[in-house]
Amino acid sequence: MNKAQLVEAIADKMGGRQQAADAVDAVLDAIVRAVVGGDRVSVTGFGSFEKVDRPARYARNPQTGERVRVKKTSVPRFRAGQGFKDLVSGSKKLPKNDIAVKKAPKGSLSGPPATIAKAVGKKAAAKKTTAAAKKATAKKTTAAAAKKTTAKKTTAAAKKATPAAKKTTATSAAKKTAAKKAPAKKATAKKAPAKKSTARKTTAKKTTARGK
Repeated sequence: MNKAQLVEAIADKMGGRQQAADAVDAVLDAIVRAVVGGDRVSVTGFGSFEKVDRPARYARNPQTGERVRVKKTSVPRFRAGQGFKDLVSGSKKLPKNDIAVKKAPKGSLSGPPATIAKAVGKKAAAKKTTAAAKKATAKKTTAAAAKKTTAKKTTAAAKKATPAAKKTTATSAAKKTAAKKAPAKKATAKKAPAKKSTARKTTAKKTTARGK
């Protein structure tokens, strides 16, 4: 039986395949983290998981027979509980409509199970943090897009306003030019009577000369 088959086997009891998969992942993750941290995970009737340190030693290469030095290392170890051993050996019958490995009595779960609970809590907190980070990123992206849209609209409005401003400037310039030309015509009109006065003086002189 592999992991997928294990999930299918408990799917009905867990209320669905997804719930079963989450439960299996949570249990395995908690056991691994506890053992790596040096804790012993013990399940009554089933067995215990623990970390075992192996000192440096010499071993034989099975292919060449050469003596090889093996470094100090740590390995995980599982020891089956008595109830599990009895069921496998056949000294006890496997129940048909009951759980093969019964739950531990109340108050017997201490030490390692607390570590398991902490590991599960950390995993849930990590999921919440990831979800919050995704929401914050989505908000930032939306705000940036809104700013870009506003900037484009402002630029377009400025471009539309520019031709109108140019027309207004041209009209003002035309009015100023017309205003400057108007006084010049008036000044010319004023100078004209002066010529008429000169003509009158000339006529008067001619008349005087004739009288003499």
